[in-house]
Amino acid sequence: MFGRKKTDMITRGQALPGREQAIATASTHFVYARALNGDVPDGMAQVMFGMGCFWGAERLFWQLDGVWMTRVGYAAGFTPNPTYAEVCTGQTGHNEVVHLVFDPSLISFAALLQAFWQGHDPTQGMGQGNDRGTQYRSGVYCYGNEQLAAAKGSLMDYSRSLSGAGYGPVTTEVMEAPAFYHAEADHQQYLAKNPGGYCGLGGTGVSCPIGAGAA
Repeated sequence: MFGRKKTDMITRGQALPGREQAIATASTHFVYARALNGDVPDGMAQVMFGMGCFWGAERLFWQLDGVWMTRVGYAAGFTPNPTYAEVCTGQTGHNEVVHLVFDPSLISFAALLQAFWQGHDPTQGMGQGNDRGTQYRSGVYCYGNEQLAAAKGSLMDYSRSLSGAGYGPVTTEVMEAPAFYHAEADHQQYLAKNPGGYCGLGGTGVSCPIGAGAA
């Protein structure tokens, strides 16, 4: 791995081995006071977003009406059950993500996509603001073909808006949801526990149209 930059994506064969058992995390959501587990109640939907440091991303979404659960963790990499320290080396391939459970009767997937696009700059490649590395890349990780099509449609719509405003190409990866691994307890709802803590989010200032593909 000598000479590799943190913005260079590794291959599966280069990844750290990880572990079989999940790492310890919080048992209860600090804001919602609900069990912080993987359950998705009947009638609810789920999605994952990567948009830089997951502390600020999680706060953005737990403030939205209709979002029932947020949790931060690691996804779209190779190392099973990674730790934060391992992810920070860039040798797991994972992205820092926020996993959402939401009520589609109260908030649409299109509204979540709009918050995602406007909440960060998706043209920055392997990083966001001052945070550089593969763990800070932009990503939408979808559950089901309907979400996948809507996310790809909204990417095209927002790309046109950004291009018109003089921004470069959107670098967001849109894919089916991979395995999600909870981050450690300290990272869950970090900015609720540490209101003055680092956020790291910064949008482009370009409004995001909601096209038919994101309805």
